[in-house]
Amino acid sequence: MSWLVDHPFVVFAVALCVQWCSAYLGDLLRRTVRPVGRVEREDFDTVLTATLTLLALIIGFSFTMAVSRYDQRKDFEEAEANAIGTEFLRADLLPGDSASKVRELLKRYVEQRIAFYRGDATAPAADGQPAGPIEAELWSVVAEAAKAQQTPINALTVSGMNDVLNSQGYTQASWLNRIPGAAWDLLGVIAIFCNLLLGYRERKTGLLVLTVLPVVSSIAFFLIADIDAPRGGVIRVIPYNLIAVAQSIGQN
Repeated sequence: MSWLVDHPFVVFAVALCVQWCSAYLGDLLRRTVRPVGRVEREDFDTVLTATLTLLALIIGFSFTMAVSRYDQRKDFEEAEANAIGTEFLRADLLPGDSASKVRELLKRYVEQRIAFYRGDATAPAADGQPAGPIEAELWSVVAEAAKAQQTPINALTVSGMNDVLNSQGYTQASWLNRIPGAAWDLLGVIAIFCNLLLGYRERKTGLLVLTVLPVVSSIAFFLIADIDAPRGGVIRVIPYNLIAVAQSIGQN
């Protein structure tokens, strides 16, 4: 399931196929086994309406969950950019050699973070692993400066570097915070029953009506998966703030 929801286009294809088959299976059962009787029709319509309403509610809740996670990823990207930019300025408070080394490391670090957001599979932390030795180097430089001269100014640079490293961890956590698999399972089961009941319902129109719900709900599934997947699909968090910081510090 985790692999499937990482590929929104695959979600759309699978959802459309499964729902379309469910709708036509319901229609086949109605024509070959037993149609809905007149006495049962009112109760059947009530059950169908309630099931469709439940499907709409679950889709709405899932969409809200996906959007909130997308907004969270955007917020943490902005927080990362602010932390890096602030620490780059605070690096001037360090002794000469330490200051220049921190600035150079931060320039490499921000490019690394931009590569992460752009989906570079070779970028550190791309698969949930630590960001790499550059973080250790950054911390080592400011820690050595603070140990050599334990002043409030050096403590300020240490605090800023702590914010830089923490912001990367918060970002990684937000990328791992996805819609639970149980919610996807519930959404799929309800969609299958909705299409099955819709196909089983007696109608005077053609079979074209059986394709409407599968197509519409599959588009909704695609949109939810696209927003929820940090790397898959077409809707992604573009690191505008990190790019702006990279351009700003690159001129210094």
